[in-house]
Amino acid sequence: MAKPIVPHQPVRGSDSGIPIMAAFDLLGQKWTMRILWQLNQNPMTFRQLQQACGQVAPSMLNSRIKQLKLAQLLLMTDAGYELTQTGQALVKALDPLRDWSQQWAEVVQKQSLIFDDEAITKN
Repeated sequence: MAKPIVPHQPVRGSDSGIPIMAAFDLLGQKWTMRILWQLNQNPMTFRQLQQACGQVAPSMLNSRIKQLKLAQLLLMTDAGYELTQTGQALVKALDPLRDWSQQWAEVVQKQSLIFDDEAITKN
């Protein structure tokens, strides 16, 4: 069974398991963010979720689903797997980070263009 990653239990990077470290540990697990993004759209069956995630192995997907259920971020309904209210709140809380990442990407892209121009002028 998947080891639960929950607040107040030791996690990677924090023996105290402070909630933010537990959240970072959970979100840092391979495929976790992709699963959350996919289920934010609408409920999905295991097979639909596997297809939406692409290259995820069934055993890995099953493990992540178990972890997310233990963390009370998703549940199984007649429609398939879906985010709980807590899971929906998490995805909504990540919106500012998504916005920041877009700005960051633009800065990196501009800087990359500057480096490319410098390399061209030196050659």
